[in-house]
Amino acid sequence: MMTPQRLLMGPGPSNVSEKVLLATAQPTIGHLDPVFQTMMEEVKALLRFAFQTKNAMTFPISAPASLAMEAALVNLLEPGDTAIIAQKGVFGGRMADIAARAGANVVLLTFDWGTPIIPDVVAGAIKANPDAKLLGFVHAETSTGVCSNAQTLCALASGGGLLSVVDTVTGLGGIPVNVDAWGADVVYSGTQKCLSVPPGLAPITFSDRAIEVIKNRETKVQSWFCDLNLVLGYWSGEGGGRSYHHTAPVNAIYGLLEGLRDLKSEGLEARWARHQQMHQRLSDGLGALGLEFLVEEGARLPQLNTVLIPEGIADAPVRSLLLQKHDIEIGAGLGTLAGKVWRIGLMGETAREENVDRLLYALGEVLQDQRQPAVA
Repeated sequence: MMTPQRLLMGPGPSNVSEKVLLATAQPTIGHLDPVFQTMMEEVKALLRFAFQTKNAMTFPISAPASLAMEAALVNLLEPGDTAIIAQKGVFGGRMADIAARAGANVVLLTFDWGTPIIPDVVAGAIKANPDAKLLGFVHAETSTGVCSNAQTLCALASGGGLLSVVDTVTGLGGIPVNVDAWGADVVYSGTQKCLSVPPGLAPITFSDRAIEVIKNRETKVQSWFCDLNLVLGYWSGEGGGRSYHHTAPVNAIYGLLEGLRDLKSEGLEARWARHQQMHQRLSDGLGALGLEFLVEEGARLPQLNTVLIPEGIADAPVRSLLLQKHDIEIGAGLGTLAGKVWRIGLMGETAREENVDRLLYALGEVLQDQRQPAVA
């Protein structure tokens, strides 16, 4: 069976360039091969560029971003620790679940879906919980299309003596992410969003402060695979000094390397601007179709657009027709937004004028058909 050529305009994955696909098709070599180790060093350097950090421990986890979330939390938290988690969508809730499974006492702050995290509420929680160890939050919430102010939230955490854990799975490469300027301790992402690399790897970066906390734990990390004390021996070793931890996904890292080279070549500011320009093009076109956004303009992610489903229009048939008739994928709403919104992604390679225009034409045609009265 031939794989169809889809235009991927959902919440991820995004479309992948031919150059990146060809990179993944190179001959496989050993994950301890000196040539591959040289590639690993370039990947680490380019990830530091993408994250805008000097953190030495910056590398891709051999798994999707959900495991990066888990790695961040289970490495920092020990049983009995207090974690403040700010939730404004599905993935903030997932952070809280993982923290609780790690034995932490979770202070959960919930915000209306479709709105950003309110810093004053977080500040109040930090003041009310002086023993809290970390603040976890989602910078770019994939389920709602909302961006929260990471710099302000990280400053609140560090000012209160807390570590910060920041989820920017949909943010990296699409909007400004500046780990060092934020003063963030652990920040993670995924490859399949604005980096336009096939899914399966999760870039992550740890501050020196976070590394010290992990090295001085009183208990073992509950997950063997996620234990950074073990992973460090593979990703931090140089000159043949790497120790075996797991068999890294060699060909996937070829693809990540090519995708990061593309990011460096385009430039961060240029890529951020391209995402914003494509969002505006989409916004203008959706307005002409009579469609509205869930999120207020100032809090929107340009690369992940939550669009309110008009009254009288069914969710699933529209998405199905776009896929079957036009080979275009858009996403459904999650959680409390299921059946209420469509999630339209403009990420990485997908964020191009021709793709936005193709979607607007197809969506207009499908909506017109759905609005036609049934023939008796």
